[in-house]
Amino acid sequence: MTRRDIWTPVLIAAWAIVLGLLVWPLGKILLSSFVVDGEYTFANYTLIFSEPRFLNTIGNTFLVGFGGMIGALILGVGLAFVVSRFEIRGRTAIEVLALIAMVSPPFIGAYSWIVLFGANGLVRTSLASIGIDIPPIYGTPGVIMVFALKFFPQVFLITAGAFAAVSRSLEEAAESLGVSPTRRLFTITLPLIMPAITASGLLAFVMSIADFGTPQIIGRGLQVLATQAYILYSADLGSNQGLASAISLILVGISMVFVLLQRWMMRRDIYHNSGMKRAERRPIAGLKSLYLHIAAYGLVLLGSIPTITVIYYSFRRTRGPVFQDGFGLQSYERVLQRLSDPIVNTLIYSAIAVVAIVVVGTLLGYLITRRRSLATGALDGILTVPYVVPGVVMGIAYAAAFNVAPLVLTGTGAIIILAIFIRRLPYTVSSVGAALRQISPNLEQAAMSLGVPPGRAFLKVTAPLLIPGIVAGAMMSLVTAMNELSSSLVLYIGRTITMPVRIYIAVIDGEYGIAAALSTILLAMTIVAILAMSYAAKRQYKS
Repeated sequence: MTRRDIWTPVLIAAWAIVLGLLVWPLGKILLSSFVVDGEYTFANYTLIFSEPRFLNTIGNTFLVGFGGMIGALILGVGLAFVVSRFEIRGRTAIEVLALIAMVSPPFIGAYSWIVLFGANGLVRTSLASIGIDIPPIYGTPGVIMVFALKFFPQVFLITAGAFAAVSRSLEEAAESLGVSPTRRLFTITLPLIMPAITASGLLAFVMSIADFGTPQIIGRGLQVLATQAYILYSADLGSNQGLASAISLILVGISMVFVLLQRWMMRRDIYHNSGMKRAERRPIAGLKSLYLHIAAYGLVLLGSIPTITVIYYSFRRTRGPVFQDGFGLQSYERVLQRLSDPIVNTLIYSAIAVVAIVVVGTLLGYLITRRRSLATGALDGILTVPYVVPGVVMGIAYAAAFNVAPLVLTGTGAIIILAIFIRRLPYTVSSVGAALRQISPNLEQAAMSLGVPPGRAFLKVTAPLLIPGIVAGAMMSLVTAMNELSSSLVLYIGRTITMPVRIYIAVIDGEYGIAAALSTILLAMTIVAILAMSYAAKRQYKS
């Protein structure tokens, strides 16, 4: 069997998935961006690029996107370097705390920051009582800070694996030539992990500009493209789907520019290392050890503050929606008595979607990275679209596309699973691609030169080396799938409601006790699933 016989059907299946689950639904929405009063026109785009409020919105989008990305890269890469290269006690605890920071549920996380650092926040008022005044968290700086703390765990997860995979022999050779540690870091180590840095930076940027919940709650008047699209779609009166679609297209265009920029950077400088001699963690002592431990633990604890706050309030005594003095389990009792369906639905939908994402994402990641062609390049570009399309837009697109024969899925769990699958698929594709760029293709080619069929060479040689990248992508897919809100908010009906949707409804209704209890249960489910996945992956990797 030839190499073409194996990967051509995979490429055809990949295009069928993308066309059916992404291009077709979004095509219906995109067409509406050119429709005003039943006629095709560019009026929506003319309005966006001439109206000052929309121009300010575009500027705000770039500001929070770059701010969130730079903050997440500084924190995430710095933490990954410290944990990967030095003997930090309790490294597993740091990784778990970073994951806790990453799984902070939507809306509740932003609400927690307001509880702590809002105008009447607990921390702010406590500091004011001892004469220390700090500004409230509202506005652009607050949004950027929350984005940096919200997305640095993704950067950490991706780059930590890359740091660990760098061959020690290269750094030892530089050290033997008298190159200083700082120069080795910037001239050898960082260039080798640049694919992981740019991939995670791109992820942080597009997640920042696609997020509408944080600017909506903390921004206090700060409008970005995602919030504008959400407002225009969801307005009870004066809804303008055409204008919202045009705004969504601009979001997609911004993302595509940065994807192309990242691809250009990768083509200029591609470095491979054999990975045969992995880097070792160096022992540290004295003040250096103290500083690094404080920095590592302080960062992950700061990122975990919203989640810790949610857990704390879930155990506060409540009477109806009102918190009382003391602690109790009233919120959990109400959840278990009335709200078991969202828990079951979330588990089933997320599990099915992530299994499909791992299988399809691994094949697509390999196809795009190792089988470069016009078709795979176009596929790679299209797969960046789910990053930035607001979930509410995807939800409306699916409701429109799958509400007519021959495929009627509206009102079923299948439509939510498909929406989660296509929105989170790029995470695993990018993570696998970043891992592949650090693995020399010579290993697989050597196996095939010995007569091993291409498919078996991929499974026996390349796939085992990809496990860290697959696990990193699967973790991000799982966490975001279980916390998927915006598209599910559009697609759910009573019997298919998920936990994030129920949390959102509880926050809107002022039932913060139920929201906190549900969020804590969601957090526990996510952590258990991630730990189980990590344990299984480590056993597989060792074998």
